[in-house]
Amino acid sequence: MALKIIEDCIACGACEPECPNSAISEGQDIYIIDLGHCTECFGFYATQQCADVCPVESCVQDDEHAETREDLVAKFQDLYPGRALENTDKWNAPVL
Repeated sequence: MALKIIEDCIACGACEPECPNSAISEGQDIYIIDLGHCTECFGFYATQQCADVCPVESCVQDDEHAETREDLVAKFQDLYPGRALENTDKWNAPVL
């Protein structure tokens, strides 16, 4: 499931440099996440880096865009062909 940034965002910018996929950018009033690039940090980290650094907890799960582990693997492989997955224990499956 991709993440989204809700209206509580204070536009501090802490999340943007933490995203390994460059999926976060500055919007008109708040930061936004590109759903096509958000992998929940799957393949890089065991936790979502934007949510970890957000001082107001405005990086949250986007329930309208649910993705399975297989979806995240496919998205990761499309974004990074040939790159090995790391830190996927969160999904309780072996690293591909």
